[in-house]
Amino acid sequence: MSFTLIFTEQYTKRAARFLKRHPELEKQYLKVLQLLELNPHHPSLRLHALSGRLQGLHSVSINLSYRITLELLIQDEEIIPVNVGDHDVVY
Repeated sequence: MSFTLIFTEQYTKRAARFLKRHPELEKQYLKVLQLLELNPHHPSLRLHALSGRLQGLHSVSINLSYRITLELLIQDEEIIPVNVGDHDVVY
């Protein structure tokens, strides 16, 4: 089963800023997006649900320091990235 990534204008701007600040992570970032489309539950993504004020969102790891928060709509097979950055930025 394949998922569809849906990028909002707001997320696209955040991702562009993130990649401008961290060009060395572009390859890892793109790999995470590809893996999300193929299998969001792949162990290397470390997908987990968030709680508190971010309840309803999920998070995946780019690496140990950087994350992507996203809205995961399993029923519709859609993934909507919300934010990207380090732990303090996305949480």
